[in-house]
Amino acid sequence: MLHFKTYELSPSHDWAVFIHGAGGSSSIWYRQIKEFKKHFNVLLLDLRGHGKSKSKKTSAKQAYSFDEVSFDILEVMNHLRIKSAHFIGISLGTILIRNIAKFEPNRIKSMILGGAVIRLNTRVKTLMFLGNLTKKFIPYMWLYRLFAWCLMPKKRHGQSRLLFVEQAKKLCQKEFIKWFKLTKDVSPLLIHFEETPVNIPTLYIMGNEDYMFLLPVQEVVKESNNAKLTILENSGHVCNVDQAQRFNEISIEYLKGQMNYSRIVEG
Repeated sequence: MLHFKTYELSPSHDWAVFIHGAGGSSSIWYRQIKEFKKHFNVLLLDLRGHGKSKSKKTSAKQAYSFDEVSFDILEVMNHLRIKSAHFIGISLGTILIRNIAKFEPNRIKSMILGGAVIRLNTRVKTLMFLGNLTKKFIPYMWLYRLFAWCLMPKKRHGQSRLLFVEQAKKLCQKEFIKWFKLTKDVSPLLIHFEETPVNIPTLYIMGNEDYMFLLPVQEVVKESNNAKLTILENSGHVCNVDQAQRFNEISIEYLKGQMNYSRIVEG
């Protein structure tokens, strides 16, 4: 089972489940915990092979799948007897949340997707192609630093970039390759998500300097009845770090609004 940590207020409080991105760990949420645990039961997870979670024992040729990694998260929720929760994700974590919504939508009360990955532009596809060509003979930290710089190129993104790079150092080359092999499944999965939207309240929080992923989110939100978008100024891809206070305020306000709406409907 994945390594996890909880902060519990009471059985009557809603749960907020935080899902980090590839190469990171639950520590990426260090600026959210203090505020969220005042209002919600909080569940923090380290994805397989990340942070304090062990990697799955598979052969070198056997790749991970998005469904397997998603079920890892549900396994922890089942262990803790959490029937449903609000999900907060960043970067690749947003894909995992959306994937859970694909096969168990009843487990998700609402989604907050930060630095959301919902479509791949030419630059991202090129980076993934080059990474797949070189991942077996170039040290993975060289690749990871390149990707981090491409996603977070500005000087003010330095703290986010450093945090992700430092967390990625805890991965081994073999584990990095297993996760990187998932990139071949990203495009078809994202297309499937667009073709089969789910009826779950969704808030996208994006940095105005998230040059890789902001535009597709803006386009998708225009066509959606269940999604809203907030753009944070002076923020890049990892907006929960770049603009932590605003991220927290907007997220908590949104979740409280969803909780109040649910009570009215149920009442």
